[in-house]
Amino acid sequence: MNPFGTIPVFVGLTKENTKLERNKIAFWTCFNVLLILLISFFAGTFILSFFGITLNSLKIAGGLIIVSSGFALLTGEFNKHKGMEKKSVKKNIENRSEISLTPLAIPMIAGPGTISLLIAYNKEFQEWNQILIILGAILMATTCIYLILRSSFYIVKSLGASGINALSRIIGFIVIAIGVEFIASAVVGVLHII
Repeated sequence: MNPFGTIPVFVGLTKENTKLERNKIAFWTCFNVLLILLISFFAGTFILSFFGITLNSLKIAGGLIIVSSGFALLTGEFNKHKGMEKKSVKKNIENRSEISLTPLAIPMIAGPGTISLLIAYNKEFQEWNQILIILGAILMATTCIYLILRSSFYIVKSLGASGINALSRIIGFIVIAIGVEFIASAVVGVLHII
């Protein structure tokens, strides 16, 4: 998840709203993200079983998506990668009054990489203490996203476009490393099976 990469989209979509309206949109965006993450985590096992997908296959596919998102962040093409070019965002916003679910919650914040990671975690971590740690991390992440979106106009003023760009690129490099690690662990798992 990259809330800093979402800031320019959030600011662009809410610049005509009042501060109270922006805060409500930030809250509902984070609430939607929380629901998406919880559903992904708890329904993950059923989704894998229903489609007959192995955990290693999901890890490789999710890792490729995560790496792809990381490259998009690193090259400054994150909005295009998420299908959020300026023209399409303006066109969609004219046709829809509610932006907290789409495009903000999905695909900008909780994209396929995040969802596949949580589905894999559901299969991998079964003990109660591990589940509680993951739920705590989800709650902490969504709280941080809310605080970032709520203060997005201040962040834009203080960092500027180049600062947000630089931060997104640093996050992109870290995201690529996470995706590669995800793929590597799946490949090791496949080699152990063979």
